[in-house]
Amino acid sequence: MTTTDQYEEERLHHTPWVEKYRPKNLDDVASQEHAVAILKRTLATANLPHMLFYGPPGTGKTSTILALSKQLFGPNLSKSRVLELNASDERGINIVRSKIKNFARLTISNPTPEDLANYPCPPYKIIILDEADSMTNDAQSALRRTMETYSGMTRFCLICNYITRIIDPLASRCSKFRFKLLNNDDGLNRLKYIAEQEDLTLDQEEPVLQQVLDISGGDLRKAITYLQSASKLSNSYDEHQEISGKLIRETAGVLYEEIIDELVNVIKGKNHTQISNYVNEIILQGWSIQQLISQLHDKLILDDSIDSLTKNQIAINLFETDKRLNNGSDEHIQLLNLSLQISKVM
Repeated sequence: MTTTDQYEEERLHHTPWVEKYRPKNLDDVASQEHAVAILKRTLATANLPHMLFYGPPGTGKTSTILALSKQLFGPNLSKSRVLELNASDERGINIVRSKIKNFARLTISNPTPEDLANYPCPPYKIIILDEADSMTNDAQSALRRTMETYSGMTRFCLICNYITRIIDPLASRCSKFRFKLLNNDDGLNRLKYIAEQEDLTLDQEEPVLQQVLDISGGDLRKAITYLQSASKLSNSYDEHQEISGKLIRETAGVLYEEIIDELVNVIKGKNHTQISNYVNEIILQGWSIQQLISQLHDKLILDDSIDSLTKNQIAINLFETDKRLNNGSDEHIQLLNLSLQISKVM
């Protein structure tokens, strides 16, 4: 093995799995058949429009455009032809006036004969704006003019979670591609592939990979991160320890069912002192209250013994608490308030 090969192997060993197993081409992108089929046809003509990718996190939006760029330009030319910016870091009008405009007006670098032989190498650059829905309206308006002015030699790809936050004049200039949450089979196949490549030992008595997918809620990036964290945690205990469902839940911060069951029983008991004491106990154990609310929602809303009117009132209380937590409220106070409010309506 050469020194270069050893260096590359060492680099991959320390690379997060999310990056290590990022799709290298469009065929590797999982569960986005419609978007991939259209992009493959576009790749055949090498005539890209401006694009807008939207959908939930971890569904492959950034991976898809990076894979498409590599198939268009190859690994060498894409370094000078592709500019990737995260709009959540630099989202003001100045970034459009400086970085984006300067790159858009740059002369296109010439491909080598080797690049031309292996890749289409069309005569334009690509600017990828990740998290474009974080950009201010002024910045989006300025970007609209830049897209028009430099459309001859620059293509834009806007990536966002919420298409409603992209102004209409900007959205209308782009071909829209909706990315959906991964379906169960595609997600499982990808996790199985990673488990095989990393030589993971999984507990055969329970569907560990299915639990990873369920906990991550269709977000493959989150699922791969949980799997890597569980792998590191199991190796810290014992090099050959199996990765179990319990280990995955601990890694993801999912509360034990016994804690949720006990909380529901205490709430039903309507004893305010007991509710306060148990809430204190949960807070002291350091659990995520937003994760608790999610599990409490599933426990109560899916309980057939609770009537619909009560479920509606419980759902409103859960919604209000989640909103307050997102706005930075104190977790202890909000969990105590939620427990007392649910106790009142049950």
